[in-house]
Amino acid sequence: MTLRIIHSWKDLGPEDRGASVALGNFDGVHQGHQHVIGAAAEAARRLDAPLGVITFDPHPRRLFRPNEPAFKLMSHDQQARALEALGVRRLYLLPFDFEMASLTDRDFAEKVLKQGLGVRHVAVGFDISFGRGRTGSADLMRAYGDELGFSVSVEEAVGEESGKFSSTGVREALRSGHPEEAAHILGQPFAIEGIVRRGRQLGRQLGFPTANVALEDYVVPRLGVYATRTRLPDGRVVPGVANLGNNPTTGEVETRLETWLFDFDEDLYGQNLETQLIAFLRPEEKFSSIEVMVEQIRRDEAQARKILGA
Repeated sequence: MTLRIIHSWKDLGPEDRGASVALGNFDGVHQGHQHVIGAAAEAARRLDAPLGVITFDPHPRRLFRPNEPAFKLMSHDQQARALEALGVRRLYLLPFDFEMASLTDRDFAEKVLKQGLGVRHVAVGFDISFGRGRTGSADLMRAYGDELGFSVSVEEAVGEESGKFSSTGVREALRSGHPEEAAHILGQPFAIEGIVRRGRQLGRQLGFPTANVALEDYVVPRLGVYATRTRLPDGRVVPGVANLGNNPTTGEVETRLETWLFDFDEDLYGQNLETQLIAFLRPEEKFSSIEVMVEQIRRDEAQARKILGA
């Protein structure tokens, strides 16, 4: 049975109601998120109900802080694949519009959860907030569940001595150039997914053709060179090295990911690639000449092949 994505909480048929759900933003579907989803899965088995996840599009921060720098850790497609792998069968990708933002915490519990989705169980993290002004809490959700007829589980923080697993921790690790720390929190490497765009083809002329992908709404990791693994549309995974940046040597461009796939020479224009950032090799720099840049890229290649076992 595959994941079903539902974009509304109104006028749903019986097949889309009655789930045991995990409620949250789940950006990155990191290990803390997986713990909450696991609690919803346990209740789903007990209640013989489908397992669902409720999240929002756009992320509420987009509505309340529109000028904030990009911060997403996953595209919707990546999120859906990650949730499906955890056994989720209903993804309620609810529109976070002004109607949703204006609902009180009671309105949200009564109108969205009970009347709209007919939930049977709601799993939340200890630090959940919901409703206008973020007045809803885990304790309030328990109270509403008792009143409205759905069970509620509240999960405590998951993490280690260094702190709880969080999306903020993932972003901080990426922005400081530590993709392995981000991968530890996520449970898998951070990956940028996008359509390959046609560039100036300078890399091809120099002997290392690159697949260029825009960052769109992703958080911007530390600019520089990374050892990577790229998943192709057919499922193959190819090691490589990528520059995340603006190309100061050959002419400034918008920040993008330019990945050279090792031992690979196929046309990828217009295809959707997902590139994992495995290890940070060095900061982006401006070279005195193309020749000096090429020499450094060959050193980057050797280092990346060693790290990736390629």
